[in-house]
Amino acid sequence: MSNFQFAQAMLFAIAEINNSSDLLPGVSLGYRMYDSCGFPPHGVAGALALANGNEATFVSSETPCTRSAQVQAILGATASSPCMAIATVIGPFNLPLISHWATCACLSDKAKYPSFFRTIPSDLYQSRAVAQLVRHFGWTWVGAIRTNDDYGNNGMATFTETANQLGICLEYSVPFISTDSPEKLLSIVNIIKQSTSKVIVTFVQPRDFITLITALSEHNVTGYQWVGTEAWIVDSEIVAMNKHHILDGAIGVSIPEAHVRGIEEFMMDVKPLNSSGNQLFTEFWEALFSCEFNSKNNQKRCTGTEDLSDVKNSFTDMSLMPILNNVYKGVYAVAHALHKILKCNKTCDTNVTLDPSMTLQHLRNIRFQTKEGEEVYFNENGDPVAKYEIINWQPTAQGTVEFVTVGLYDASLPVDKQLTLQNVPASICSKPCLPGTRKVLQKGKPVCCYDCTPCAEGEISNTTDSITCIQCPPDFWSNAQRVACVQKETEFLSYEEIMGALLTAASLFGTCMTCVVAWIFLKYRKTPIVRANNSELSFLLLFSLSLCFLCSLTFIGRPSEWSCMLRHTAFGITFVLCISCVLGKTIVVLMAFRATLPGSNVMKWFGPLQQRLSVVAFTLIQVLICVLWLTISPPFPFKNMKQFTYKIIMECAMGSAIGFWAVLGYIGLLAVLCFVLAFLARKLPDNFNEAKFITFSMLIFCAVWVTFIPAYVSSPGKFSVAVEIFAILASSYGLLFAFSSQSVILFYSNLKRIQRNI
Repeated sequence: MSNFQFAQAMLFAIAEINNSSDLLPGVSLGYRMYDSCGFPPHGVAGALALANGNEATFVSSETPCTRSAQVQAILGATASSPCMAIATVIGPFNLPLISHWATCACLSDKAKYPSFFRTIPSDLYQSRAVAQLVRHFGWTWVGAIRTNDDYGNNGMATFTETANQLGICLEYSVPFISTDSPEKLLSIVNIIKQSTSKVIVTFVQPRDFITLITALSEHNVTGYQWVGTEAWIVDSEIVAMNKHHILDGAIGVSIPEAHVRGIEEFMMDVKPLNSSGNQLFTEFWEALFSCEFNSKNNQKRCTGTEDLSDVKNSFTDMSLMPILNNVYKGVYAVAHALHKILKCNKTCDTNVTLDPSMTLQHLRNIRFQTKEGEEVYFNENGDPVAKYEIINWQPTAQGTVEFVTVGLYDASLPVDKQLTLQNVPASICSKPCLPGTRKVLQKGKPVCCYDCTPCAEGEISNTTDSITCIQCPPDFWSNAQRVACVQKETEFLSYEEIMGALLTAASLFGTCMTCVVAWIFLKYRKTPIVRANNSELSFLLLFSLSLCFLCSLTFIGRPSEWSCMLRHTAFGITFVLCISCVLGKTIVVLMAFRATLPGSNVMKWFGPLQQRLSVVAFTLIQVLICVLWLTISPPFPFKNMKQFTYKIIMECAMGSAIGFWAVLGYIGLLAVLCFVLAFLARKLPDNFNEAKFITFSMLIFCAVWVTFIPAYVSSPGKFSVAVEIFAILASSYGLLFAFSSQSVILFYSNLKRIQRNI
């Protein structure tokens, strides 16, 4: 039926031109018609007959030609393969060939096909349009099926190239034709059923697609999103074959809708063909009404008077009007070229010798408008400007399919503006997924059926119907709506917050208390009580205690390279200095008691010089440990992004864990040693009860640091730093309290002794 419609469109254009007083006045166009039957050999035979002028001439009885005329152009054929064969043969004769539906991009090669023109865009643009359409919907994993001919193979090759550039991957790409064996069709069905992709891109001729749809219907293959080309996307026969709703929701590109005034009425009036005795009418009429003029075997007999208004098929629904418009434009293109050659004004110069090469030259430069206002011209490749409509198959409540135009594609625009979708096809199953969510396909259902799942923490989607969520950079986190990445909150113990301020106040208060005690000792440094309290070690102890209080301040504030190295080394050295003084005082107490025994001269080994040397020696060991730690692998500022996903913890990494635990271990070793010695001296006479307070202070010290370890490890973020500061302050206050209490009690005990002696 379609080929008969194309022939009728050509006859309509010729009749309209012959009746025009503006185009080719005084000149009538004639025509000769051949049927290629869709096969290249038949097409080549007809083209050669036209080029050689050896064909039998059909002359209308009403408007006989006055003389024979050389063929100036050939219109057709419909498919790409016959056009390639015909254009190859007639190219050397400079005989123009104008096709209305041959879209293979290969035909744009002027070196191979110098005389070929077409009024339909090249598949080069159609393939790019399909690829951009697929990418627009986020379909990056697709299958592909093509007709195994020039149209399908070349179209799919261009699509594949563009798809790769857009990040679209093909799971499979299989060729076939309608004459393939049932086994070949079954293998294609199995490939589709076993694939994981749910989108199928097709470059298939209508007759081949009907064969494929039949095979898919037999095996109940549904639930796929089909993407088509202009070859079948608006084909009424394909719609009729979609009884199992295999193609529901299909989307693809189509030649823009067109309307040619008067053509529909002309096509319905086939009586002139009947009166002319044309064999074409007989074949058409018998196929249209399923009858025969010369009925045999009791077949329905044709009368030639059947009513076309009762017929509902592809011939009467005018679904191919855009292609009919292409035929119409092709005829007018030849007429305008001849008009220029004959230099027509009010009449045409019929004495001019017409040559197909002249027609070819003028066709390359023509530019005119149809009566509908459409501009027609050819580019350097013989192609028109590429414009497509995006068509979506939308099922209706009555069970039929409606072709809905949902967008446009214009290749003349910049790449980012070529594809526009004004009316995005609505999903039958699901509403669009808003930003902040992503699409998750429902198992066993088509791709248009999906659930909208919120993006996970740390991921966003800022577009509608996103199929994936984007991971935020490491320093960023998703907002509550999951539509934007925001800077993560940075957390560290600062002076401005309440906890930091309280710890700072406690540190400064301890420092002040230590300074007060030191001032008292300094004021009464020459009294017997201060001298009896080992004044040198006492002053050194008070100095180290003040440093212990102050070193806690290095743990507050944003960690830096210097603060990380200073806080742990200062803490380790000052505490060792402090405990070394306490240890020295403990040893002096024990040795002083032994020195009271008859014949003992042990105190000569624990004089002031020996005490100073012992403190220096113990402290130097810690200094050496710290130097090694800082040299080999020092602490450094570190952004902890693993403990909390929504914020960054600014902390000091230990660098070498061995160095950190060596510093703590050495402090603990001295503290335990001091505790043991003080414990052994706890029952000495009252004059030497300093050991009791040393025992108490070391007990507090050890208890604080034993509980510190699990608390430090289990505390999150800045609280681990607060725990460490609290341990430093608690142990420092314990030492200060024990030292101050011992001094006060020693003062009162000696004061009572003096009073008794008086």
